[in-house]
Amino acid sequence: MFSEPHTPGSFPEISFSETKPSIFELESSGASEATIIQAKLNRRLGPEYVSQRPSPGGGPKLTYVEGWKIIGLANEVFGYNGWSSMVTKMETDFIDIDPETRRCCVGVTAVVKITLKDGSYHEDIGYGTGDNLKSKGAALDKAKKEAVTDGVKRALRNFGNLLGLCLYEKSFTQEIVKIKVQPVS
Repeated sequence: MFSEPHTPGSFPEISFSETKPSIFELESSGASEATIIQAKLNRRLGPEYVSQRPSPGGGPKLTYVEGWKIIGLANEVFGYNGWSSMVTKMETDFIDIDPETRRCCVGVTAVVKITLKDGSYHEDIGYGTGDNLKSKGAALDKAKKEAVTDGVKRALRNFGNLLGLCLYEKSFTQEIVKIKVQPVS
């Protein structure tokens, strides 16, 4: 009934003889919750969820989804009480204080585990920095929050295209950023 996930760069053949049922059709047909969730996760992100920013070092732009958007999508797919996140490890990689300006730069790594209500889970690492801030506390605070958000996003993407996996397909990201839409707010 549903196509198998495919690897980046390869696209399944389009068959016009077999059409996939919509999410609404699945829900009204009495399909299992797992089937409905998988159908949602197999969909790709719409352009309203995708953002771009300059790459550190001046390379090509990075394509990403903001943390609050991914969390909102996870709530839509799994239900607000259908998943949870947990920081399993957090490490401060460095703390640098400029001797002249007394401004702080901090780097933090966080390992985040996302668990669904059925017990399945994915775990991934996130990284965050607090750069050129007035206090060590402010730099640590920003870096920790950034690392956890990055870890949540990276762990959620392992569940499927809708939660960010499709952004790892170069051909998808090249096309999606060409579509101009009003951003989600």
